Amino acid sequence: MSSLTLTPAEPRRLGPLGTATLLLVPIALVNAIGFLWPVVNLLKMSFREAQSSGALGAGYSLDTWTSALTDSFTLELIANSVGVSLFITVLTLIASYPIALYLHRSKGTWRTVLMVLVVAPLLTSAVVRTYGWIAILSDRGLVANALMFLGMTEPPRLMFNLTGVIIGLTEILMPYMILALLSGFGRLDPRLEEAALTLGATPLKTFLRVVLPLTAPGMALGSLLCFVLAISSFVTPKLLGGGRVFLLATEIYDQAIVTLNWPLASALSMIVLVVFGASLVLYGRALRRIA
Repeated sequence: MSSLTLTPAEPRRLGPLGTATLLLVPIALVNAIGFLWPVVNLLKMSFREAQSSGALGAGYSLDTWTSALTDSFTLELIANSVGVSLFITVLTLIASYPIALYLHRSKGTWRTVLMVLVVAPLLTSAVVRTYGWIAILSDRGLVANALMFLGMTEPPRLMFNLTGVIIGLTEILMPYMILALLSGFGRLDPRLEEAALTLGATPLKTFLRVVLPLTAPGMALGSLLCFVLAISSFVTPKLLGGGRVFLLATEIYDQAIVTLNWPLASALSMIVLVVFGASLVLYGRALRRIA
């Protein structure tokens, strides 16, 4: 009589594609529940009918989107928000680039100290830092008292206007820009600068033809990050603007909390998401041009 021997079946292998899919399932579920579902709800809410009592009507209509896209105030609000955010991004890049470049070239303990100084503001809430700017920029603040001490009778108003918002957001976003720039400075090789100087290039031409192109990816990443944070910022424009600076984030808050017009607030939120998508597309094109 012959005996049958059973061999254990080999485990089924998923392959590279199956393994990647299995690993992506948890993060896909998290994004679907934490991001896609709320966005879909916002989109649906933007088509609901708004009632004077603040309640949502039972039907759906295009009235909210039609009024939002044809109202001159809303169009000016979008243009101002994008323009102010771009201006803040440029100022942040100009102020942060020398710091990031010096930090990249530093070594030893001094580099560690500088890195701690850069990261330290991120350990403090943006609300606390904004209140610090209120103490500095107010009519009786540090800047006004210093100007009056120097002989100026009427110092310029730096609070409750766009100037204070730009100053506050620029300082608050600088750590993000510096860290993004440092992540893109890995391509910067000091030997290339030495070679350019050896071949007769001036320091300015070396910076424009060697340093700046090699650090362009970090500049693009930092600009994208700061633009997104600036256009979605709410606390700093609300406090430093004093309700006199109208941006998308502050208007969304007013429509949702003060006016109780949730459909309009949802529509403005979707417009912000469209602006985010457009900025990502421009960032991708910029990276391809740099490459």
